[in-house]
Amino acid sequence: MSVTIKDIARLAGVSHTTVSRALNDSPLINEKTKDRIRAIAEEMDYTPNFSAKSLVLDRSYNLGLFFTTLSKGTSAGFFYDAIRGVNSVIQDRYQLIVKGIDDYTSFHSITRKSFDGIIVVSQSDEDQPLIDHAADKGIPLVVLNRPVDTVGVLNVLSDEEQGAFQATSYLIRQGHRNMALIEGRVGFKSAQNRKEGFERALAHHGITLKPSHRFPGLYDLESGYKAMQQFLMLEDRPTAVFCCNDEMALGAMKAISEAGLQVPGDISVIGFDDTVFAAYVTPALTTVRRPIEQISKEGAIRLLGNIENKQYATEQVLLKTELIVRESVHPLQLTGEEG
Repeated sequence: MSVTIKDIARLAGVSHTTVSRALNDSPLINEKTKDRIRAIAEEMDYTPNFSAKSLVLDRSYNLGLFFTTLSKGTSAGFFYDAIRGVNSVIQDRYQLIVKGIDDYTSFHSITRKSFDGIIVVSQSDEDQPLIDHAADKGIPLVVLNRPVDTVGVLNVLSDEEQGAFQATSYLIRQGHRNMALIEGRVGFKSAQNRKEGFERALAHHGITLKPSHRFPGLYDLESGYKAMQQFLMLEDRPTAVFCCNDEMALGAMKAISEAGLQVPGDISVIGFDDTVFAAYVTPALTTVRRPIEQISKEGAIRLLGNIENKQYATEQVLLKTELIVRESVHPLQLTGEEG
């Protein structure tokens, strides 16, 4: 027979409501009592019964983690880091339901009965109808990755435009003038921000990007590979390529290698995101670290606080990006070459 909250309450000498609050890390219970109740629960091998808790407390114990899409343009590293960040916070306190917004034709099933809170990892302005729907229904809501100004919504994101500016400025400081850009997916706010940061750095240094040195990407390996193949056929091929994410950078590096050329000796490559594989490819990828796991963790912490305290704060939290210099950029000025 499974252990219940009432069993733990009997042993702890407290009410079952106190046990429930303690196991859900409620600020209404002091830490000493929480620790004692958690220890008893662990000793009794207690497993939360979400269905029973839902009936008693009128909560679903479901958290929704919504991505713009799960099939087109959401890279594996981005997806993994976002889930890991949220899951590290909620642990076994909630059931995490992961969905793609583009899978929905109607949002009628998204209610306070079905979700205690929602985290939207937003990549596109087209996500706004879901955000507005959840806000209108009074569901505690956090939007990550894209700036929004919806009342009652927490917003956690990173300064991607500045990150791209720093990365491009680094290429320029290394002597590169003949650069190329592999853009992100059309319609994604991150792609727009990164392109604008790249272009701002060029303008700041009086450099013009040739039309032939710009190629649309899809945030996947294949589009980076195809873009680089196009650049390699140019008579004035670029000395450096800024890729709007790491997966496209890896695709570009593969195309360079297959052409019998070397990174960074012949062409420098820089990425964006600092995904898990960036440090382990050869050469290790210079990239911009966007702390998506930290963003997701911060969003989840704030969301749980709002759920527990029944608050609906309108707030924006901006986390910094960081240029991670590794081995994939070659300093032209040290060899006397010209970009």
